[in-house]
Amino acid sequence: MPQLTHRRRLLMSATLFAALTGVLAPATAATAAPTAPTAPVPTPAPDMDGVTAALKAAMTNGAPGAMARFTGPDGVRTRTAGVRDRVSGAAMDTTARFRIGSVSKTFSSVVLLQLVDEGRLELDAPVNRYLPGLLPDDRITVRHLLTHRSGLADYTDAMFAKTVPGFEAVRNRVFTYQELVDLSLAEPRTTEPGAAYKYSNANFVVVGMLIEKVTGTSAAQQYEQRIIKPLKLARTSYVHPRARIEGTHVRGYLHPDEAGAPLVDSTEQTASWAQTAGAVISDPADLNTFTTALMRGRLLSPRMLDAMTAVTPTDTTGTRSYGLGLRRYDLSCGTQVFGHTGTVQGYYTYAFATRDGRRSLSAMANTSNRGAVNTALGGTLEAAFCGKKTTRSLATRPAEADLPERR
Repeated sequence: MPQLTHRRRLLMSATLFAALTGVLAPATAATAAPTAPTAPVPTPAPDMDGVTAALKAAMTNGAPGAMARFTGPDGVRTRTAGVRDRVSGAAMDTTARFRIGSVSKTFSSVVLLQLVDEGRLELDAPVNRYLPGLLPDDRITVRHLLTHRSGLADYTDAMFAKTVPGFEAVRNRVFTYQELVDLSLAEPRTTEPGAAYKYSNANFVVVGMLIEKVTGTSAAQQYEQRIIKPLKLARTSYVHPRARIEGTHVRGYLHPDEAGAPLVDSTEQTASWAQTAGAVISDPADLNTFTTALMRGRLLSPRMLDAMTAVTPTDTTGTRSYGLGLRRYDLSCGTQVFGHTGTVQGYYTYAFATRDGRRSLSAMANTSNRGAVNTALGGTLEAAFCGKKTTRSLATRPAEADLPERR
């Protein structure tokens, strides 16, 4: 044993001597010392002038007003333009509530994915397992609904073929879920289950039915219990079928189909044609809180959040994708943001956050049925998340094909 110790000492001394005199061979690729960690890329400061320019562009294209609220490491920044009420002339106000349209789909998805996590239903199970006989195809799964790959036709295509007449026909009407599903099933299916992405409000009507069947309570109660109360979203509600927006709110204005026709005030409506696909009411601060909390894992387990954010492209640009009730936009600076867009009569909405939840943006314009307004409002994302040194790609792209009046 003493001889072994002495030999080890000799070897160590020789190695140390070689190192000190530079005799050791140069490091190879296999033995090279680790390189210093790359410094993190600094987060760009939001270009709030660019945000303002996007809001003004939305007005130029037909919105009475627009607003945006950005949250980030340096706090909250807000911008407004125009009016929230054309009659009173009240200025746009970032504390005012409005209809968020299809941003509601992300709320519905969160509730459903929580139920999946609780083992109360399965993503890849047929919808008809839980709602027997509802759909004509047992191959349609819960996942197909959340990803818009069920093939169920969007009943709103026919409902709003004429903008103002279509709206007035349903403004005060109260639908059952079943009536809306029947309207969808009266139309030819758009794809085979799972074959392709095809946006349809019918998918999230069925999601509402699943929520209520599995829990035995209303969707409104589930929103309240699982999202609104835990996050203290004091300005968020699901008031279907009540038609009024309580408290300080933005009035919505609908563009008629006829060029030059006056705007139609569409604020009071049941939004019953949308329900769990688009009838939530909120404000910019609550939307920031919601998207931030979602991305930080406060609403879903890591497993469910990973499933929700696993997206597939929805257009040929490869920059827009859809997961489980959640959109992802890939911006010109390489930043990816997750959230949803919303369109309901009188309102366009964007609500997005970075995947780490450190930055979020909500933006709204109080008109609809005007794609140029929607496209301009999308420019707030580029300005807020990419900063000044970027091409405003969203501001110059055409409006999304899957975001017309009803979304």
